[in-house]
Amino acid sequence: MSNSPLSDLAISHRPIYFISDVHLGARVGPAERENWLLELLSEVPGRAGALFVLGDLFEFWFEYKHAIPKGTFRIARAMADVVDSGVPVIYLGGNHDFWLGSYLDQELGVRVSLEPITVRLHGRTVLLAHGDGLGPGDNGYKLLKAILRNRFAIAGFRSVHPDLGIPLGYGVSSTSRKHTKQREVLLPKILRDVARPRIQGGIEAMVMGHVHEPVHYRGEGRDFLINGDWIESFTHIRMDEGVFRLWRRESGRQVEIAAEPFPSGFFQSP
Repeated sequence: MSNSPLSDLAISHRPIYFISDVHLGARVGPAERENWLLELLSEVPGRAGALFVLGDLFEFWFEYKHAIPKGTFRIARAMADVVDSGVPVIYLGGNHDFWLGSYLDQELGVRVSLEPITVRLHGRTVLLAHGDGLGPGDNGYKLLKAILRNRFAIAGFRSVHPDLGIPLGYGVSSTSRKHTKQREVLLPKILRDVARPRIQGGIEAMVMGHVHEPVHYRGEGRDFLINGDWIESFTHIRMDEGVFRLWRRESGRQVEIAAEPFPSGFFQSP
């Protein structure tokens, strides 16, 4: 597992897939949603250039020395199949699964980062992140995140028996899984505080999760995308020949969500 950016990663060809915010293990959304995701992942082996998981694949994740949360086997097997086919899988820890240990790396061959990464995809420089804690303020959450990632906190939780610790983790996770449907309030703030300071200079695009609101802004050779979720939106992002597209599952097929132009003034200096 790596805590540092995967600076050596560059994908030059073949489609690239992005998923996030599935929250497997949460009793939300339709019962078929895991099968729908497995159906999507079955496209990846041998076809794609890479698969990026931008956090919160699981509602809660913690690795004990000899145990992991049950109910994760089918997705883990699907990711292992992708890796075994020669397609790299890169996993960015989210706020529900930032207690990532060595299991994904050593058992499945998935490359893990606990921080945002900058990579070269189809010749473009792209910033990838889960999205939590990127804006100004929210200092309480940022402090809590640092504390929970501390090795002493991890050791303390590991001392709790899995039959107690894992249900406790799910209970806490369910209270923190909140997102707003007030698009007109949420998105301008994210564009101003998260996207605008980062999509400049050499960064040509940014892709993130966390917010659960699928969106794609495009303009002046740059892109900003939020991946949506697999609770209500059932969306994923695919990059083909340098072009990002956002897709939603509807009635058993994938339908493209059209990109919007960046708001007026987005590229002007503050």
